[in-house]
Amino acid sequence: MEVGIIGLPQSGKTTLFNALTGSDAQTGAYSSGRSAQHTAVVDVADPRVDLLSAMFSPRKTTRAKVQFTDVSGAGAGNGERQGLDQQTLNALSRCDALVLVVRDFASEIAPHPDGSVDAPRDLASLRLELLLSDLGIVERRIERIEQGLRKSRSTEKAALEHELALMHRLAAALEAETPLTDVDLTDDEALLIRGFQFLTAKPSLVILNIGEGDPLPEDLDWANGHRHSLPLALHGSLEMEIAQLPADEKAEFLAGYGIAEPGLSRLVREAYGLLGLMSFFTVGEDEVRAWTVRRGAHAVEAAGTIHSDLARGFIRAEVISYDDMISSQTLAKARSLGRLRLEGKDYPVQDGDILNIRFNV
Repeated sequence: MEVGIIGLPQSGKTTLFNALTGSDAQTGAYSSGRSAQHTAVVDVADPRVDLLSAMFSPRKTTRAKVQFTDVSGAGAGNGERQGLDQQTLNALSRCDALVLVVRDFASEIAPHPDGSVDAPRDLASLRLELLLSDLGIVERRIERIEQGLRKSRSTEKAALEHELALMHRLAAALEAETPLTDVDLTDDEALLIRGFQFLTAKPSLVILNIGEGDPLPEDLDWANGHRHSLPLALHGSLEMEIAQLPADEKAEFLAGYGIAEPGLSRLVREAYGLLGLMSFFTVGEDEVRAWTVRRGAHAVEAAGTIHSDLARGFIRAEVISYDDMISSQTLAKARSLGRLRLEGKDYPVQDGDILNIRFNV
């Protein structure tokens, strides 16, 4: 799963990407208007993995992961709108969710391209770029359907007319500046438009990038207001400083500032959740590992995530919840207390379940 990071020029999104991924991506390409992308895979911070690893002392600990891609900035600023170039649109369309970075800090070194800091204005501008991209795709599709209707057989017309009506509904929503994630769709309609990879149909996380000395805002409702969208405020430059510290110094720094965890850890978890993902675990002396599946996945699907042979030869899944595992302390005690249970293929795996797959191939 891939999360795309996008923001207007000088929003600090590449600083955020560097802090998030431990990378050293340069910002020159963005400020010069050239398209560029940087990609890195990030561990999902999950204290449950830490506790399970301490309990089993495995030779290896593996965390869930999310891929982030830093995509060149949208071309707005100085009163002129350049829009998103095709390379940027292609990169964003491949992503499963988007992080929209909005600037809310002043800087003499990197002044705002529009001459003033106005986070609501910048977020509206960035969202408008995504709306315009989707509207262009819808309008081109409407033209093609209308051309196809003139040449189509009678057996094809009903399907084309249904799609045309849907596209007109989407166009009306976009023209009213309503993202497609807010449009009510049937399951069939959602499936029909999936291949278009509309940007405003993707879940999004709005990051308000504030100055190091500024307090975290209490009210971010203005940055939300859409389905499958979540706002979060971070001190981007401070997060980068924290990310560059050695592990022992990082813990001391966080404690000194009274910070429970880096904001970036929450960002990764929230992005993971926005993707509709959850973790289940396998445990043992060899490895404690977090595996990623979609929410609502059945046991046989989780087995296939580990290895295709486990799904093919699936017999039963031995399951214990994370909370029951922690309270039991050992698998032997959990078994004696009856907290380990056997489930079949159709068991809906819960976030944090610990699984042992019984199979035969």
